[in-house]
Amino acid sequence: MSFLEVKNLRVDFDTNDGVVHAVKDVSFTLEEGKTMAIVGESGSGKSQSAFAIMGLLPKNGHAYGSVLYEGKEILNLPEDEMNKYRANEMAMIFQDPMTSLNPYMRISNQMAEVLMHHRGMGKSEAIAESVKMLEAVQIPDARNRVRMYPHEFSGGMRQRVMIAMSLLCSPKLLIADEPTTALDVTVQAEIMDILLDLQEDFGTAIILITHDLGIVAGTCEDTLVMYDGRVMEYRSTKDVFEKPEHPYTQGLLAAVPRLDQDVSSLTTIDYEKLVTAATEAPK
Repeated sequence: MSFLEVKNLRVDFDTNDGVVHAVKDVSFTLEEGKTMAIVGESGSGKSQSAFAIMGLLPKNGHAYGSVLYEGKEILNLPEDEMNKYRANEMAMIFQDPMTSLNPYMRISNQMAEVLMHHRGMGKSEAIAESVKMLEAVQIPDARNRVRMYPHEFSGGMRQRVMIAMSLLCSPKLLIADEPTTALDVTVQAEIMDILLDLQEDFGTAIILITHDLGIVAGTCEDTLVMYDGRVMEYRSTKDVFEKPEHPYTQGLLAAVPRLDQDVSSLTTIDYEKLVTAATEAPK
């Protein structure tokens, strides 16, 4: 039995212009303590797949298929039941930490609230635990900085706070949605090192949603490539990078700038060919 098994996941949205099929028949498995990547350009269905797994689709969104977590069906669970899984069993790092954190609340209150709600801690105990987690994600002077507001942190530090918050209850599954977006290269590397170190410490399985193939190559055992809501390719990261089978995967890899490549020879993806190729993607 796989730790997480997603079968034929489909996500539709009701709009004024009709039904939009955002995710179409996505399937994958994830083993406990492992890391997999979901890659593809914006609008390919990466984040909506994650929101469906977490039960975070908006009211006009509908998920179909199956999501088995440790053998239990969790897709479309009632909100009160799904809340038992969130934080304690699974957590998510969102793309923009500035909009994910409440700008009117101190970091201490936002982190303590999680532990008070899910672990039944008193406020002083919850704040002390929050400080320990901020120290774990390498925020200096955590004891004092925990009482600051989000705007007093840099973008990289806010992302560290989000990682700390997501791991407060030691979840078994962490979904990181573009955790390094809008960060400079040095900070990106620091954030990924923190995630992998914490994964080793806590044994957390990670789904990394990203468009940055460079990050994927060095961190993930398996890679799922998406385009137009469909799975184009799903294999070990080593095989995907060394022997990409689908034209879209080949196009993605060829479009990545290389130090040994002249700028004038950068490759673009032929989307006309992909219209046919997408419908022939492996199931």
